Amino acid sequence: MTLYITDESSSTDIQHQHYVRDNMVAFNLKHFPDTLKGRYQQLNLLLKDAGGNVLGGITGEICWNWLEVHYLFVEERLRKSGYGTQLLMEIEKIAKEKQCDFIKLDTLSFQALYFYQKQGYEVFGMIENAGGHTHYYLKKNI
Repeated sequence: MTLYITDESSSTDIQHQHYVRDNMVAFNLKHFPDTLKGRYQQLNLLLKDAGGNVLGGITGEICWNWLEVHYLFVEERLRKSGYGTQLLMEIEKIAKEKQCDFIKLDTLSFQALYFYQKQGYEVFGMIENAGGHTHYYLKKNI
């Protein structure tokens, strides 16, 4: 047997990436109670203007008993107008409806640490020198 490591983005390679993900999920499911199995949902909330132009949004996923935020972005000219808070509140509402126990997210020191802390998120870990910055990991119990 010969093994190859590739870094390609063909449609076949994307299928192979799904193979890796799907098998990892299958392995993980063996270790979770039946009540949490099948609890996966991608979330994509968008902030749009009246013309339908996207000006920000929040993305993430519900995975077992938590919600993980991947990205929260609001165009710079609209920041400090409450839109980030509204997006975060909406995703927290979804987490409660889906009976999640907590939300986790991460941010870099030049991004939104204080914003998340103001919203009740607590730092549970950090990595120094992440591109010359600090990478923070935060959690909020629901």
